[in-house]
Amino acid sequence: MFNARPILRGPTQVGTGRSACGAVAKRGRPLGGGAGYAETIRATGSPVRHLDELLEALAAARKGDTVCVAGDAVIECTERIYIDGIVLELPGGVTLASDRGIDGAPGGLIRSDAFATRPLIRVLGADARVTGMRLQGPNPRQCLEHHTRSFYQEQGGHEYYYKFPTSDGIATEHPRLRVDNCELAGWSHAAIHLQRGDGHLVQHNFIHHNQYQGLGYGICHDVAESIIEGNLFDANRHSIAGTGRGGSGYEARHNVEMGRTLSHCFDMHGGRDRKDGTDVAGGWMHVHHNTFRAAGRRAIVIRGTPEDEILIERNWFRHRTEGGAIRREDRVVVRHNAWGLRDPTVD
Repeated sequence: MFNARPILRGPTQVGTGRSACGAVAKRGRPLGGGAGYAETIRATGSPVRHLDELLEALAAARKGDTVCVAGDAVIECTERIYIDGIVLELPGGVTLASDRGIDGAPGGLIRSDAFATRPLIRVLGADARVTGMRLQGPNPRQCLEHHTRSFYQEQGGHEYYYKFPTSDGIATEHPRLRVDNCELAGWSHAAIHLQRGDGHLVQHNFIHHNQYQGLGYGICHDVAESIIEGNLFDANRHSIAGTGRGGSGYEARHNVEMGRTLSHCFDMHGGRDRKDGTDVAGGWMHVHHNTFRAAGRRAIVIRGTPEDEILIERNWFRHRTEGGAIRREDRVVVRHNAWGLRDPTVD
């Protein structure tokens, strides 16, 4: 799952200047991170290589500290999660770092094959950072048959569906988490679960194969707000999703959907999904300068009405029409996007 490097073929932006649509890399911040990423952290001293060392280092870390994982380390958590229920607890103000992109390094790997990894990393306070890491979850599969048995063959619906445990990579209820220059894959609920808090930054990661049918999110918001920038997404069910509860929202900019998706790419649920008697689909969204190459699926679905406004602009859609790319309701503005794979037109 982590053997192949993401390869972007062809341009990700069309047009020039203020009229440009689609994603573009900035100097020192390549799309998806990796080689050329300017904000890497080099280890000082001896980086950790084993699970017990990592647990001890995190327990001792204080605000402002950095815990470094060796670039060639494979930290296996499966047995301890399955038997002891351990969670890697990242204190507020602490950085967990490895060397992804430094001299071509892939970054240290932390992995779990325990299906009930919920989560692998729990953030304990504000201003934490995870950078340069690879986080591998237990389930990169779509599990279509399980979803069909649960909901279409009278096997008990949600009760039956959730008998099979799900997994999260990183979870936080605290503000200003930053996840950058990482590779995250194989998480059946969400690679990054933003449960609460604002000011979150998810930047320049490769997020892929989080595609468990019914869930399968790259980044999931509950009552949380974030900026999501410069990421490469592939083979997720929804790369970005939200429960749609009031006060939540996200700005997604300069991201690329590389082509494979189980369902629509960017999502905000509405009150009908939550069955809370409202039609609220979050507080706000601003989706701009993204490139959507996914074929056969909508790019964006807004499943209700936001409290404020949703603005979708300056994106490059492979889809030829707005209706093929976007499903929306009230308080959604769509303007100045490019449509079509070749020689696109801008509305």
